[in-house]
Amino acid sequence: MLPRAIQKIVEEFSRLPGIGPKSAERLALHLLRSEQRDLDSFSTAVENVKKGTVLCEICFNITEKSPCPICSDKNRTKNIICVVEEPLDVFAIEKTGEFKGVYHVLHGALSPIDNIGPDDIKIQELLIRIQKSEIKELILATNPNPKGEATAIYITQKISFLPATSARGGSASGGSYKLPALSHLAHGLPLGGEIEYADFETLSRALRGRVTY
Repeated sequence: MLPRAIQKIVEEFSRLPGIGPKSAERLALHLLRSEQRDLDSFSTAVENVKKGTVLCEICFNITEKSPCPICSDKNRTKNIICVVEEPLDVFAIEKTGEFKGVYHVLHGALSPIDNIGPDDIKIQELLIRIQKSEIKELILATNPNPKGEATAIYITQKISFLPATSARGGSASGGSYKLPALSHLAHGLPLGGEIEYADFETLSRALRGRVTY
């Protein structure tokens, strides 16, 4: 039986996503073996994680100050928005250096089984943003799984209703607006992969998303 102080740390680690009981125990014992200065540094970092971050008032990404560096960058293409589920998705896309537009972070995906509906993520904020700005293209970069696909479909449907809303009461900015073109990330075979090992859905998406040379 672990001492209560260690057991409490194990319980806290176990609450983190992807951390099972065994991993939580190893992490707790690692902390026990660490130098006190390292524990103090770790404790301070955890304590300040909420104090030192805010959500960007425009894209809702995690940042130290609002607006975030991406939204504040005059060299970014502001009329192309990439919609992602989580802040880590922004970091992953930014590492490629390929995307020069801006983002909108939903902070989740629709999941009725988990009681996550449209009001629980930043969909309404996205619709308002579209109405307030001249958006040329909206890239729906939700995850290629049932939750991500359902979220992308829902957003597409809500956007299709915006002209009727505008006709009755005008846009959120008080004037007319043009709906953006909708696109999504290509889904298909991974680079270096072999066709014979691809599953049915991946191969189907690759065929549907084929490009010409």
